[in-house]
Amino acid sequence: MRVIIAGAGNVGTSIASDLMGSGHDVLVIEQDSDLVARLRPTLDVTWMEGDACEVSILRDAKLDTADVMVAATGDDEDNLVVSLLAKMEFAVPRVVARINHPKNQWLFNETWGVDVSVSTPHLLTALVEEAVSVGSLVRLLQFEGGDAHLVEVTLADDSPARGRPLSELAVPRDASVVAVVRQGRVVIPRGDTVMQLGDEVVVLVTGESEDQVKNLLVGS
Repeated sequence: MRVIIAGAGNVGTSIASDLMGSGHDVLVIEQDSDLVARLRPTLDVTWMEGDACEVSILRDAKLDTADVMVAATGDDEDNLVVSLLAKMEFAVPRVVARINHPKNQWLFNETWGVDVSVSTPHLLTALVEEAVSVGSLVRLLQFEGGDAHLVEVTLADDSPARGRPLSELAVPRDASVVAVVRQGRVVIPRGDTVMQLGDEVVVLVTGESEDQVKNLLVGS
């Protein structure tokens, strides 16, 4: 997989290192020449100096051959511009963007070419809620312009789903139970999987089906 990353800060270099370690072809674009000179000996990826917001730089990077574009700079405006160019000008199949300021989350959607947006503060909040919340719906991650997202519910004693097989829950057509974590083990959900107290149920939902899933697993 060919991945191009805009931004060589802590986030960008961490992603680059992980992907390189997994055998992917990684190119990092960074406009700070001193930073590139300092990092080049420590990270064995392809480096390019320049502003990723400029079409000429993206063209030189052969962005049209990339499988994924990651906009990981520390500036939300730059990340939006990079995402839009990647999707609209170079038709990159997958565009992932970093959100630095949660108040800007609403901008990171398909209108700006973003397939997946990641907000570190929101992700940390979700992980904290997931660790301490029982009987409530917690959003974990958003996909595809913010419409589809993963949610998690730890089934409480009064959950309507407790003791019932998945096939009886009437999960909405635009939602899917993707995993059940039970006592530290992952259970692949099937129609005869019976929901139990303490199960961590991970569901892919849309905005329209989220409330229905909440009523099924948490209650009204």
